[in-house]
Amino acid sequence: MLIKDLFGKRKKYASIPSEKAKMDVPEGLMQKCSNCKKIYYRKEMVKALQVCPNCGFHHPMTAWDRIDSLFDNGTFEEWDKEITSANPLDFPEYESKIAKDREKTSLTEGVVTGKGNVNDVQIAFAVMDSHFRMGSMGSAIGEKITRAIEAAREESIPFVIFTASGGARMQEGVLSLMQMAKTSFAVKRFRDSGGLMISVMTHPTTGGVSASFASIGDYNFAEPGALIGFAGRRIIEQTIREKLPNDFQTAEFQLHHGQVDKVIHRQDMKDTLSKLLKMHVDGGQPK
Repeated sequence: MLIKDLFGKRKKYASIPSEKAKMDVPEGLMQKCSNCKKIYYRKEMVKALQVCPNCGFHHPMTAWDRIDSLFDNGTFEEWDKEITSANPLDFPEYESKIAKDREKTSLTEGVVTGKGNVNDVQIAFAVMDSHFRMGSMGSAIGEKITRAIEAAREESIPFVIFTASGGARMQEGVLSLMQMAKTSFAVKRFRDSGGLMISVMTHPTTGGVSASFASIGDYNFAEPGALIGFAGRRIIEQTIREKLPNDFQTAEFQLHHGQVDKVIHRQDMKDTLSKLLKMHVDGGQPK
């Protein structure tokens, strides 16, 4: 063996990262698609309205990102920001969980309401945010949505709502369930006055929200792949003792069975809503 063999260049070996390492995404800089697992710069996903460029999967949007994607610049005016959840049943740790979500989302509650212009058409608006208590409907959410519908009736403008909710908020018990009746009655009063309501169901829209105001618009739309239903798949299968289709409770399944009028890609949403709103006369009253 020659001395140069002892001190020669060592062979270089390629280091292949594990699958786990590939999936570890630096927080804040990158974002991984929940469906196809491809990784993108977060700013790319924001620009794409949180729709995966590869597979088209629609990720949840924050309330304010949704507002920015729909309304003409500088036209949105928020309503009733001061309305927040209380703890009427003294449910353990409920207040601390609410406080934690407020800090995490910078929202005071799981819905933002207000009015603004969509391609120069003024509307009243509500958008639920699943990042806040999974968008569950408590007394504050029911009150804010009811007030937004009432304001739309008083101002004779259309009302558009984007829903995203796991259902009624268990920590408020029957008070939460009462919001189903309150909001539904507000919709009826609005409709009786000739008002136009458009509901857009996003992932997920379930429980008491899907069984009340989310499903009773003049137009009921949904985003691709959104979970829409009342009870969960497992509960239904156990009850009826049958295996449900793989696409059960998806937006596409609901469209096929007449529950929604159209499934609309997020990047087409503003133009579609704008065209529909402009088909109606001022004040949101159908021709």
